[in-house]
Amino acid sequence: MSSSSPRSPQIPVVVLAGFLGSGKTTLLNHLLLHRAGNRIGVIVNDFGAIEIDAMTVSGQVGSTVSLGGGCLCCAVDASELDTYLETLTRPSARLDVIVIEASGLAEPQELVRMILASDNPRIVYGGLVEVVDAAEFEATRERHPEIDRHLAVADLVVLNKTDRAGDEECARIRKAVAETGSTAAIVPATYGRIDPELLFDPALRPDGEEKARQLTFEDLYLEERAAQDGDEHDGHLHTAYESVDFDCDVPMDPRRLMEFLDSRPEGLYRIKGYVDFGAGDPGNAYGVHAVGRFLRFTPQPWTRGGPKRTQLVLIGSGIDAPALRKELEGCRITGEPDAETRQDAAHERAMWGVLRYVRQPGDDDA
Repeated sequence: MSSSSPRSPQIPVVVLAGFLGSGKTTLLNHLLLHRAGNRIGVIVNDFGAIEIDAMTVSGQVGSTVSLGGGCLCCAVDASELDTYLETLTRPSARLDVIVIEASGLAEPQELVRMILASDNPRIVYGGLVEVVDAAEFEATRERHPEIDRHLAVADLVVLNKTDRAGDEECARIRKAVAETGSTAAIVPATYGRIDPELLFDPALRPDGEEKARQLTFEDLYLEERAAQDGDEHDGHLHTAYESVDFDCDVPMDPRRLMEFLDSRPEGLYRIKGYVDFGAGDPGNAYGVHAVGRFLRFTPQPWTRGGPKRTQLVLIGSGIDAPALRKELEGCRITGEPDAETRQDAAHERAMWGVLRYVRQPGDDDA
């Protein structure tokens, strides 16, 4: 399998799911108001003919793609979703992130399947976020026992409305999530307020670079917030999760790194950055994109004359930062392999372990 040529960054597609009343639209509005300079495209997969959610998403009149005629996940294949994704991912749209707000009655794993099966080269799976109403969890579970199935496949669980549930109730919910077999990060929230950096990075191309632009809803919101004295806790959303930085100028052993990635611990939601595999592929850096159980490598040539090093950021909730850093340090190559060692079967098998996660044209992730 040959390495791919450089390409423009793929747009993450995030699925936002949860049963009726869990707070999905509130969370989406929060993301739109704290978008870190990103341009967000929204697909509202409402259930029924009157698309209430599409009307309540703030600031999205004219830029929301509202899917009528019932639940999207009931479609036989991904062709309808692909049509909307094709529109939103055109270079002229200049979007950085796409969020699909699933119907409260949707099967989120089917939406995920559609994204992974899409042959659109401009998108990448950005994770399944399941929003849970902490105050109504038990009642919701009685009415909709399928919530256990949804939680089991989620990459991130937002435990919303924790201000209406006590510590004991939240602990019971965390236990219930774990009993489904889920390894998802669980982040507490009130009014859907989570840090957007859990889902997407700050824009690489800030709005300020544009010569002229219209004021956004984020601008107006922050301007209004600056004039108020209260709600200062909005600026401290990062306390709900941890971030671990790893920077190393020694190449990484592909076999050890794959063992680490294949057994990544509960609560580790995102991994992003670049890896240097040294003699394994001296011509390429390997971009890493991991969300929940999803993992993708993207090889691209090193910058001529630039440093070759591994730089990773790991994001999660309830993770052991020192332990993760120690495990990554253990993935470094110890000693310089000679030419014969570089070509041995074990080393080649290790690189093939990496390459099975490299998306090539025509790959099918379904």
